[in-house]
Amino acid sequence: MEEKRNILMVGKKVGMTQLYDANGVLVPVTIVEMCRTSIAGMKTADSDGYFSILFGFFNEKRKKIGDGRKPADFDILKELRVANVEAYEIGTSICVGEFAKDDPVDVVGTTKGKGFQGVMKRHGFAGGPASHGSMFHRRGGSYGNRQWPGHVFKGRKMPGHDGCDRRTVQNLKIFNANPEKHLLVISGSFPGANGSYVVVRRAKKSLQIRK
Repeated sequence: MEEKRNILMVGKKVGMTQLYDANGVLVPVTIVEMCRTSIAGMKTADSDGYFSILFGFFNEKRKKIGDGRKPADFDILKELRVANVEAYEIGTSICVGEFAKDDPVDVVGTTKGKGFQGVMKRHGFAGGPASHGSMFHRRGGSYGNRQWPGHVFKGRKMPGHDGCDRRTVQNLKIFNANPEKHLLVISGSFPGANGSYVVVRRAKKSLQIRK
C-alpha cells in the first residue's frame, strides 16, 4: 500500500445533504469548499528542532496562487508536524485530489455561538418541578456556601457564554472529492455554522496505525 503524505487544508463549510453510496445506502454528508492551498514554508530539525510544513491559504477573494510566495503573502497560515520534509516542496500547490474516497480525516471546526445561556441549555440540567407553586423551574440551585469556604468552587456549572468552542471530530471518511470545483464531500457531520472555516487533515490515529 502506497504511503500518502500528511497534508492539511482549510475550507468553507457549505452545508449538509444526503447521498446514496455504491450499495444504495443513504449517507448523510457535509460539503466543504476548499481554499486554494500552497506550501508556504517548512521547518527542519536543524533550524527549529522539529519537522513541520507551513500551509498557506487564500480566502475566496483571492483565487490565484503563484509559486515562490512568502508566508506573509497568504491570508491564512497553518502548521502541521510531519515525520520528514522530503516529500514537500515550497511553492507547490495542494489539490483536493490528495484525498481519495474512504480516506480517514479529522475535521476541526468552531461550534455555533449561542450567547449567554442558562444551565438547562448550557449543561443539560433537568430543572425543577414545572408546577405553578414550586417557584423553582429553570435555575441551577444553590451555588455558594455559608461560612466555609465562603465562595463558589472552581468549575461549578453555572449560566454563561455557550458555544464558539474549537472542537475536533476524528476519523470521518471522504465520501467524494471534486478537484475541478475544489469540493470535498465528507461522510457525517462536524461542528461549525454554514459558511464558517474548518480545517481538514489526515486522521492522526490512522497515521499512527499505519506507522
